[in-house]
Amino acid sequence: MISTAIRLARVGSRSELAAAALIGLGYPCVMLAALLPSIWLFAAAGAATYLADWYLHQKGSYLINRLNKVRIGLPIRFLLRQLLLVLLLAREGLAESPLFYMAVAGLLVFYALQAPHGALTTLIRLRRTLPIVTRNVDLAGLRIPDAPPKALMHRSAEKMLHLDLPAMTGVLAAVLVDRDVIGYAGIAVTLALGTLYTVALVPYLRTGRVSGAGAVLKNTSTWLLEYRPTTVLYFSGSGESAYQINMWLETMEQVDGRPLIIMRERELVTKVNATAVPIICVPAATHLMNLDLSTVRVALYPANVGKNIHLLRVPTMQHVFIGHGDSDKLASVNPFSKVYDEVWTAGRAGRDRYALADVGVRDEDVVEVGRPQLAPIQTWTGTPKNPIPTILYAPTWEGWDDNPGNTSLLLAGENIVRGLLGAEKPVRLIYKPHPFTGIRNKKAKAVHERIMRMVRAAAAERAVDPRWASDAAAAKPGQAEARLACTRIETELAALAAPGRSGGDEAEESRVALADPVRLERIKRLRAEWNDAYWRSTGWWEHLIVTGTEPKLYDCFNEADAMVSDISSVVSDFMASGKPYAVTDSAALGAEEFQRQNTAARAAVVLSNTAVELAQLLAAVESPALDRLAESRRELKEYLLGPDHPTSMERFNTAVRTLQAGAEARNAGVQQRLTEQAQRELNRQPDAGPVAPAAATEQEAPLAR
Repeated sequence: MISTAIRLARVGSRSELAAAALIGLGYPCVMLAALLPSIWLFAAAGAATYLADWYLHQKGSYLINRLNKVRIGLPIRFLLRQLLLVLLLAREGLAESPLFYMAVAGLLVFYALQAPHGALTTLIRLRRTLPIVTRNVDLAGLRIPDAPPKALMHRSAEKMLHLDLPAMTGVLAAVLVDRDVIGYAGIAVTLALGTLYTVALVPYLRTGRVSGAGAVLKNTSTWLLEYRPTTVLYFSGSGESAYQINMWLETMEQVDGRPLIIMRERELVTKVNATAVPIICVPAATHLMNLDLSTVRVALYPANVGKNIHLLRVPTMQHVFIGHGDSDKLASVNPFSKVYDEVWTAGRAGRDRYALADVGVRDEDVVEVGRPQLAPIQTWTGTPKNPIPTILYAPTWEGWDDNPGNTSLLLAGENIVRGLLGAEKPVRLIYKPHPFTGIRNKKAKAVHERIMRMVRAAAAERAVDPRWASDAAAAKPGQAEARLACTRIETELAALAAPGRSGGDEAEESRVALADPVRLERIKRLRAEWNDAYWRSTGWWEHLIVTGTEPKLYDCFNEADAMVSDISSVVSDFMASGKPYAVTDSAALGAEEFQRQNTAARAAVVLSNTAVELAQLLAAVESPALDRLAESRRELKEYLLGPDHPTSMERFNTAVRTLQAGAEARNAGVQQRLTEQAQRELNRQPDAGPVAPAAATEQEAPLAR
């Protein structure tokens, strides 16, 4: 029942639901206290609403957004509480008293102060908002000043509104003890603090200003001309899609030439992992079109999104769809892919997939480059790494439609988890769902929550099971040490994550976020240490739920001895390990038809929605002699991911160099034709003096063709 209420209220936890209930009950109680009148009830209910409001804002609760939508946002709620205080004074028979007039006048003046305060904070933010956000780009020419102190700008409206506390408390105390001077003092403190807060912002209106949009874009274009990028990774997406760009960072760091990342959403920049590759986030299409990208020869696209058109319009570069995964999903044969000059797939399977789909992507435009990201995945030794096998359950999300084959969660998820937790021979379960799970389908979210409860309950039972007591006792000191190491590393990583001083805003971070090889190497080493410490902090018998960004999916691959998943790139990537795996036929096509339609399932144990076939997977993990699909996996791995030699990174770079050369040849050809056309025009005008052909920029030339 509580879980249902949490889903209906769109809040994230029981504590948020409790805070929402306090607001819903607190304000009527404040009104009732003002009408009765009852000072103590007013004080208690008022304090509850203050605390609930503060908590929901600190948590960034979705409910805050909903309250704003129905016109009872934070300013209205504060104003309502102040008006009810005035009503309380009137009901107490103080309507003709000096305290009443001072309270009304003081609250009106305080309300008036909020206008200049809000105007100042808004103007300061606008003057410090760059048309672009950058990382590893030198913006020294802009002379961006330091940001105002975070204490002044962070949640400024909320802080200003809470300054009414001294006045509210003082007036209530004055009525209780019948000493008006206490109320006057509280009102004076509120007005003094409000005035000081507003005045403190004034200096930053002038000193905090950054250059205008024109100067910023000119500086960026100057930097681009000096850096001369040759290969661009272009990305646009929602806040949950940051993993799609993060998976390509290491590849971009190793790509031949001078790489650049172009992004379109400001909020995504902070979610990009530390990298040495320059990043330019350009939210406005007009600003993107005015950047000088004349040296770029190859543009790589990890996702098919509408904003791709803003770069696809540039004909001087070759455009390539690289995707963020290689699977048998329909997204892997999107008809939109034919707008690109080439489509790069991991192996032969991707090429055949487009041929079978017949969506307009020509075979000669498909290039097999492997999957460079799979290098960290370790090859299976053939036996479990721990006394009991570890099975990873990594279902994909529900997708944008209601196709039952999208995810195993809805029809098979609980059966899979129940079968693994209750296996005759014990196994360890790692549950790692897709980051998008439940964002569209409430049923999927409900199943996900039930599965997490099942895993937690099983983990709690195993923690007190006598079979594991001696192992748990022996591992306890080492686990405690590993947890301390994780905490220490997390603290150091947090300090390294944001260069520059603490509290800097977006503009200041763009100024100071320059590539530091020493810092980046330290971050990389710390992440590896954290990953090692994380797995040491858990027992090899302990069931786990992994829902955050760390440990990464590939780290879970390395920890697991087998995997259960759905048709997605997760399965194709897991093939690199050579380990046994199972795929769920949630659409109930039947094993033979399911494998015919889905290439990645041809070396898998195919699970029905009852998951009774799990025994075959567990047997293959336990004994190599029972692993009848080992040879099929080896063959399918090469078909899906390409050969091991040359390496995927080598093939990727070969494809980049080939396209760069092709773009250069094409642009040279266009320039030659323009020159010849200009010469023909001159030949048609024998009486005209010598006229030099108009120089066309590389981006303009093709448009004149």
